[in-house]
Amino acid sequence: MSAVDAVRVVPGTETRERAGGPTGGGGWFVRIMILVVVVIWIIPTVGVLISSFRPPDLVESTGWWTVFAHPFRLAEWTLQNYRSALSTGGFGNAFLNSLAVTIPSTVIPITIAAFAAYAFSWMTFRGRHIMFVVVVGLLVVPLQMALIPILRLYTGGAAVGTLVLFPDLNLGGTFLAVWLAHTAFGLPLAVYLLRNYIGSLPSSLIESAKIDGADHFTIFWRLIVPLSVPALAAFAIFQFLWVWNDLLVAYVFLGGTPQNRVLTIALQQLVGARGENWELLTAAAFISMSLPLVVFLSLQRYFVRGLTAGSVKG
Repeated sequence: MSAVDAVRVVPGTETRERAGGPTGGGGWFVRIMILVVVVIWIIPTVGVLISSFRPPDLVESTGWWTVFAHPFRLAEWTLQNYRSALSTGGFGNAFLNSLAVTIPSTVIPITIAAFAAYAFSWMTFRGRHIMFVVVVGLLVVPLQMALIPILRLYTGGAAVGTLVLFPDLNLGGTFLAVWLAHTAFGLPLAVYLLRNYIGSLPSSLIESAKIDGADHFTIFWRLIVPLSVPALAAFAIFQFLWVWNDLLVAYVFLGGTPQNRVLTIALQQLVGARGENWELLTAAAFISMSLPLVVFLSLQRYFVRGLTAGSVKG
């Protein structure tokens, strides 16, 4: 046998042997540990889900796992908890209010950040690097410290002598106040993520478009936006989940009245008013979780690509 035959290996075999391969002990150990973590995370959620479909008397007298003894017995299941949460809890109107807050609070910062990221990446102007550092540095500003100054700005405006810096529009209790607050706090992260992605696109594409006579807006709209869908989707997931699950900002700027409250405020008030009927809380929790789950599952294929894009070049 020649020396060449002695070192010849099947393509791909050497890589699998070095990595441990699918039959290696390390691979099975990782799979088992992942399975254990998944089970640990899923068990409480399954328990809450099952409790949300059980009658109140069974919830108070037996554990949720006892349902597996007779899983097809109709007496073990009911939809009354969801009916009560949607009617007496006012979750129907709160669900619509959450949509009215979350959708603009997600679309507005994405739109502004996409324009800013393109400018920081492919437009040349004085001080752009310093401005980018300042924008990213705003990530360290604590949200809680800015709430009261922003609220006073919304309700009383701001002026230096006769110069009006912010008009007195009395925005307290309006959806516009929440939109502006979430946009301001979401922009630094959005600009950072999108700038890393857009800046990693091949410069030859931009130069070819400029040679063809395209201006900056045409390049951005016809070229950059379609190529940046993974990064846009990744930030959309972050921002949507953050705004949808937010309680503090919505409570400060929108209030907790039955007309304006969002799902998180309605859930918090349901805890205070019906602490003993906690089966309603389980149903209300899954009502509030339904839309974020749909959004995440529909966009999750872009999630990792959007977060890792631009982090490694070459």
